[in-house]
Amino acid sequence: MKRLIDAFFNSVRAFRRLAGSEAAFQQELILLLIAIPVGWLISSSWSGYALLIASILVLILVEVLNTGIEATCDAVSREFNIDIQLAKDCGSLAVLIAVVLTAGVWGLALIERLVGAPI
Repeated sequence: MKRLIDAFFNSVRAFRRLAGSEAAFQQELILLLIAIPVGWLISSSWSGYALLIASILVLILVEVLNTGIEATCDAVSREFNIDIQLAKDCGSLAVLIAVVLTAGVWGLALIERLVGAPI
């Protein structure tokens, strides 16, 4: 049980640090806060609503992992290194893929709502 409690406090510490200093994380949290009511208006079912919110949570998850990769790389060396550049670029690509995924899910839900039939 102690491990779970320690893990929880570590997670809270990371959340506070990211929310206080990482612009992308802050923007995604704002997006989530906006998406909670807007998603309810757009979705046509509980499962659709869950998918809309989950897509944003996946985006936040990938952003957190990308920030961890960048912090690790910076802790290893701040000098240019082709392998470190690749690691950071891969993290950025993962965020881009998550953005495209989220935009696709929300775009399809919006089209479904406007057209009035499942796509």
